[in-house]
Amino acid sequence: MRKSRFTEAQIIGMIKEQEAGMPTAEVCRRHGLSPATFYKLKSKYGGMTVSEAARLKALEDENVKLKRLLADAMLDNVVLKDLLGKN
Repeated sequence: MRKSRFTEAQIIGMIKEQEAGMPTAEVCRRHGLSPATFYKLKSKYGGMTVSEAARLKALEDENVKLKRLLADAMLDNVVLKDLLGKN
């Protein structure tokens, strides 16, 4: 997955600029991103503080690790069933 050019704090700062009254096109031009990307980030980070965004990132990372562990355990179960079923 591609890493974002912006940190969570920068993204939240851009959203706050737009909410303070700056036109969306101006915010996008100043920071070098498309309006579609801005609205995608706003849907994800809108209404958050920096600490909440950091917590969200930590939870997403933990979720990825847990999903990987579950997939490994399920694969082990399938392999064991296949081995026991052939005997």
